[in-house]
Amino acid sequence: MDAIALIRFGARLQMLKSEVSISHDRLVRLYREVRGTSPTKGMLPFSADWYMTWRANLHASLFHAIYRFLLADAGCRRLEALVKAYDQYTSCCDESGTPPVLDLTRAWTLVRFVDGGVLGTEPCVECGVWFIKYPHDMRCTPRCVACHLPARAGKRSGSAHPRREKGASERHLATKAPNLG
Repeated sequence: MDAIALIRFGARLQMLKSEVSISHDRLVRLYREVRGTSPTKGMLPFSADWYMTWRANLHASLFHAIYRFLLADAGCRRLEALVKAYDQYTSCCDESGTPPVLDLTRAWTLVRFVDGGVLGTEPCVECGVWFIKYPHDMRCTPRCVACHLPARAGKRSGSAHPRREKGASERHLATKAPNLG
């Protein structure tokens, strides 16, 4: 059942109501049954700007590439592709030793933003990987974050060699994205 898979990944109630045709009361009961707690309250993420920071963009681009592959080439339904792509994204994060930046709600919002034209994708001129960008960004040579990491990338407090540790794992994560160009 789609609702149970979404709840296991931590879907917010607003997302569930939008994606599955189950009553509000039933969703709340199902959420409590699956997660053991009441659903999280509050507003859903709404800013496309969040996806443009270097780390969020790297993770969003990876997730969206997996999602597009599952939707276009693997023949998955939209919701099935979302769940499988999120599962694969978290597996890539685990494998590279990088904590996931996207939660399921942010991933779902990203898909909605791309589908609605708020955000777009474009291949990097250096590596060819498709990355998340603003649809009206008119750069002559669009480059992905993995090819053009900012100087501050990987600098986190408490790490002896932050550039080597975090930067390397983030670049490793970027290489996991399927090239769908």
